[in-house]
Amino acid sequence: MEFRLLGGSGFKVPVLSLGTGTFGGTNEFFGAWGKSDVAEATRLVDISLEAGMNMFDSADVYSNGAAEEILGQAIKGRRDKVIISTKATFRAGEGPNDVGSSRYHLIRAVEGSLRRLQTDYIDLFQLHAFDAQTPVEETLRTLDDLVRAGKIRYLGCSNFSSWHLMKSLAVSEKYGLERYVAHQAYYSLIGRDYEWDLMPIALDQKVSAVVWSPLGWGRLTGKIRRGQPLPQTSRLQTKSVADAAPPIEDEYLYKVVDALDEVAKETGKTVPQIALNWLLQRPSVANVIIGARNEEQLRANLGAVGWNLTPEQVAKLDAASKTKLPYPNFHQVGTFLERNPPPVS
Repeated sequence: MEFRLLGGSGFKVPVLSLGTGTFGGTNEFFGAWGKSDVAEATRLVDISLEAGMNMFDSADVYSNGAAEEILGQAIKGRRDKVIISTKATFRAGEGPNDVGSSRYHLIRAVEGSLRRLQTDYIDLFQLHAFDAQTPVEETLRTLDDLVRAGKIRYLGCSNFSSWHLMKSLAVSEKYGLERYVAHQAYYSLIGRDYEWDLMPIALDQKVSAVVWSPLGWGRLTGKIRRGQPLPQTSRLQTKSVADAAPPIEDEYLYKVVDALDEVAKETGKTVPQIALNWLLQRPSVANVIIGARNEEQLRANLGAVGWNLTPEQVAKLDAASKTKLPYPNFHQVGTFLERNPPPVS
């Protein structure tokens, strides 16, 4: 398993991590992802560690905390062998302060995650979203305090816009506070918005991408194709999950899948393995979070590493998934490319 530096830190993480959204499945939304109990989760952790993938990603809202609890039990006795990343900010209770990135909520959220995970520290703690109602200074000072207290090792954010991220980094620099070294962001062959502004910031400011939903919310599993019904096992069969999915036009999806099928024939790899391998060759990407309902899916996804697509195959996938840039990006690239080159590794 390849390891990469996480942003501007000296901390290395594996290029793949296991997402725990499939652990628990205690409500309709997460139940559509998976329902791994402690026994199955322990088996998935065993397989992951055997493959050298020792990073596990969770969040306090995954199955209302059950995912963290199950992960904590699955890694019991081997905490020193794993990297834990988790998240908070989304609503985790009915009270007025049970949401957001205030000092009150973040301290309670971290204490709750530590208790459920049965650990003294979190390796990578990420804000699950930007809280526009809490001063950035309050949020970052709180996170800095938690790092100094030894409860968090490294900081990240998730689902930030470019100005959210840049403002936060500026505040950290101004006051000498711990800064974000990771941005957990949606990025896939059918969701390339990350490249417009967030990727250039990531490279310039040394904030690595930790990619969520690399298979486009279950659309790049190889089971969804033009003229075929949606598989009964797809999470997209669940309305709450389908409604939350990143929007995409059907014809665009089919065009990308057609290109993936061509590359699959050339490489002998599966569609998901190719989609994951493409991401691992993108600038700023340090880690890609893979999900697995069961042992079979996990072993299949682990097959995305240990090889690389050729430049020609990457170019084919790039062309099939290319979309029109928004303003001002199209202007920068279209009329001033000489001084605004696209990101490179």
